[in-house]
Amino acid sequence: MPPLQAHCTTPGSPSRSRESGQVVVILLAFLVVLLGIAAAAIDVGSWYRADRALQSSVDAAALAAAQALPEDPGGATALASEYGGKNGGGLETVTVTTAVVGNDTVVVTGKRTAPGFFSKVLGIDSVEVHARASARAGTLEEARWAAPFGVDEQHPMLQCEPTPCFEQETQLDLDKVGPGAFRIINIDGSHGGTGPGTLADWIVRGYEGYMPLGWYNSDPGAKFNSSQVKNALDARLGSEMLFPVYRDTHGGGANFEYEIVGWAGYVITSYEIQGSKHNKLNGYFKRVVWEGIGSQSSGAPSFGAHAVSLVE
Repeated sequence: MPPLQAHCTTPGSPSRSRESGQVVVILLAFLVVLLGIAAAAIDVGSWYRADRALQSSVDAAALAAAQALPEDPGGATALASEYGGKNGGGLETVTVTTAVVGNDTVVVTGKRTAPGFFSKVLGIDSVEVHARASARAGTLEEARWAAPFGVDEQHPMLQCEPTPCFEQETQLDLDKVGPGAFRIINIDGSHGGTGPGTLADWIVRGYEGYMPLGWYNSDPGAKFNSSQVKNALDARLGSEMLFPVYRDTHGGGANFEYEIVGWAGYVITSYEIQGSKHNKLNGYFKRVVWEGIGSQSSGAPSFGAHAVSLVE
């Protein structure tokens, strides 16, 4: 039997070169896979953040624009551009449309380029992210943070057309409107007397619950004469407040009721409190955007108080 012979591959031999080449190919393929995973984990995450940032910017622009609606479509477009610029730009279009009443809705679209990093190895230099948002302004159907003083719908400054007479000095009468009723309303829906401390809190902060349209009991008595209520009025001088607007009344005393049909923004500049007669709030009506639920009815009366919300 002939002796066994060992076959050794010397450095630089063709067989060793083939093995080295195969290792390089495997390593390169592995690196490509790693870069693909990195692109998926890093670049896709970066693109998602860019998409969310653009959506937030478009949402903010739409909400800002809706604050000028429905009265000022041109102002709405300018506000959208301003807010879009402050939040990184990228707005494409701003369109004012009609949903419930004329020019009550704004639609904003945006587009940005989001660069790639590891994905460039795969031939993807960047992607485009897109966003769209719609916001609507509506008269209030339910209001939060309202104050307890009622305003007669027939007030002269609410009769101006097409909108109330804003920022013109006027007075709100607090004298008796019915038996025991001094235009102080139980805006929380309760019946009977409310303590001066609670009334003062409603004046300073507003009622924290949502106040829907409908009938509300009067808080009987001239409670604005209390020091707590006067101190609360002092604290709110010069700031916007939201007062319920009533159309009809009936009853007497604690059973006296107001039919609330809307809300109006009002700024108190001074007041005259002197017993049970000749009591007034001095100031002016003001257009306000307020926290609440917007009306879905085109027939809802508008006294200059609006709720703004995203609708898409």
